[in-house]
Amino acid sequence: MNSKTKAGWIGIAVAIVGTFEGLRTVAYRDPVGIPTICFGETKGVKMGDRATLAECEAMLADSLQIANRQVSQCTDVPLNDNQRAALVSFTYNVGGAAYCTSTLVRKLNAGQYGAVCGELAKWKYAKGIPLPGLARRRAAECDLFMGRVT
Repeated sequence: MNSKTKAGWIGIAVAIVGTFEGLRTVAYRDPVGIPTICFGETKGVKMGDRATLAECEAMLADSLQIANRQVSQCTDVPLNDNQRAALVSFTYNVGGAAYCTSTLVRKLNAGQYGAVCGELAKWKYAKGIPLPGLARRRAAECDLFMGRVT
């Protein structure tokens, strides 16, 4: 992947993740009670934690790079910038292990690009509870993956 392509997918991923996660510089509990900060960061977060905008942006950039590596490691088919950004957003949200073992990635690796949206739509639950915000995010990731938005 050349640097122009890298800048393309990461810019798109920052936009979609930022839209759905929002920015909170003081730790809060997400809809299922997990301490969260910045753009949806949960690792090592404790209630009472604070972060600056610069710290949040750095955390997001690092986390998106990690998610991109996980997508790259588990995806055997070519992806354009929109497809990569959609899958990085999804992986950022659900985790690399969940992405890599999902039916979504199995179908995608079999060349079934058209199956991705149906698989994304299944991931609208947090602790077994369907969340409207996750359903909206998955629909946006689907639209991005399919090239319906840029």
